[in-house]
Amino acid sequence: MPFPTVDEITRHCLSDDEPETVHVEIHLPARPEPDRLRRAFAEAMRSHPRILMRQAPSRWWRLRYEWVLTSEPDRDPVSYPGGTLEEARRRALTDCPPLESSPPFRAEVIEHEGAWVLLVTINHTALDGPACLRVVATAAQLYGGADNSPAPPPVRTPVKPRGVGADREQQPESTSHWTRPARVAADTLHPGAPGNGMLISDLPLPSRPPRAPGEPSQYTVNDQLLVATWIMVARWNQLHEEPMRPVRITMPVDDRPRTADMAIGNGTRLVEVTFGPEERELYGTLTASGAPDREAIARLLRATAARTRALKAADRPQLGFSGDLLTKPVLPVGLRAAGIRALRDAAGPWASSTLLSNIGRIPYPLDFGDAGRAQAVWFSAPGKMPRGLSVTTVSTGGRLQLALRWSHARLDDAAGQRLGALFARALASTSHTPQEAGPGTAPEGTGGQGNREQPHAPKEEPS
Repeated sequence: MPFPTVDEITRHCLSDDEPETVHVEIHLPARPEPDRLRRAFAEAMRSHPRILMRQAPSRWWRLRYEWVLTSEPDRDPVSYPGGTLEEARRRALTDCPPLESSPPFRAEVIEHEGAWVLLVTINHTALDGPACLRVVATAAQLYGGADNSPAPPPVRTPVKPRGVGADREQQPESTSHWTRPARVAADTLHPGAPGNGMLISDLPLPSRPPRAPGEPSQYTVNDQLLVATWIMVARWNQLHEEPMRPVRITMPVDDRPRTADMAIGNGTRLVEVTFGPEERELYGTLTASGAPDREAIARLLRATAARTRALKAADRPQLGFSGDLLTKPVLPVGLRAAGIRALRDAAGPWASSTLLSNIGRIPYPLDFGDAGRAQAVWFSAPGKMPRGLSVTTVSTGGRLQLALRWSHARLDDAAGQRLGALFARALASTSHTPQEAGPGTAPEGTGGQGNREQPHAPKEEPS
């Protein structure tokens, strides 16, 4: 099976210094029984045969890389390695499952603080986190017998056009993609160091304003995360006396259903969220010390919401039309690889400031029967240069699980922790306070219950 566009471009840009891994960790209250878990994963992989694949041997003159689908795994991906969770997280950042062996992921079970963690490491050339989580949900159902069907997606009230000029109101002017964007200021005692660092945090979900029945939300939690990321980058750079440049954020959009027939592989499309005139106008206000200006934040949230609605509705290829063009099988893969790497290096200064991957609410119960239901779930995406930073978030149980991952060439671990604390404060500043709500109406939160808990400093676990 020929490599799709995303797989091929990722394969061309592999680096030993920064392995292309996605890490997923699922916290369970009890220990899954090893033999049962292995059987459950084996049957889950047969239920989703697209995950049973390895790369076919290739030579530079061939026109395609190809996947070979296998009827059975070449190796057992499930292990109980012992050791600590911190050691397992480090392996997830440094040891990439090989493409030459099926399946391209591994699942480790580790004891941690009286509970158990199922830590899955994925080779991102082959598949993404949501696809692998679909397989894990099937394994959970086969292991425990409980129904792990996905919850229905939230119903969102469509935004109504408001007469003449409504399209322009809903799609505010953005900064040109040709403008060189901000880069997260380097802060490291070891410039050029290989690998990634990671910070795991648990945060309250930011609350949103109340809305009348049948009316759309002014903005989503995803819009709050985008604005918080903007504030984090802008304030970090201002503290490091970097000149002001526009912040541009790459955001994956996933339109796949979470049902049992979900497409397995790299199924997201990447869009770039740029900001507009309000970014420059509000820069000084939102990077100043002291309490945030809530009116300025509200203005940035509304403009961001309009842009993301337009980006999600646009019909375009996963990596844009240029990605499809670069992977046309006209030249041999060896020549295409050299060209794509050279183009990536040349275009590096125009790469986006950071990647924000918001998985959203976990749709599956992830109920492992006598091993219990998932108590928390974290994802992390690669933090490769030239961006050097990725922000990944998941929502479970009314909480926000944040994974900040950075390239050691840009940030050392102490700087990464300071950046994580800055993000937590930035996210808290986007939260709608109860005092601003109308009488008798709770702010919106997870599950429609409202979220009146005030944001606070994150519980952090550096790795």
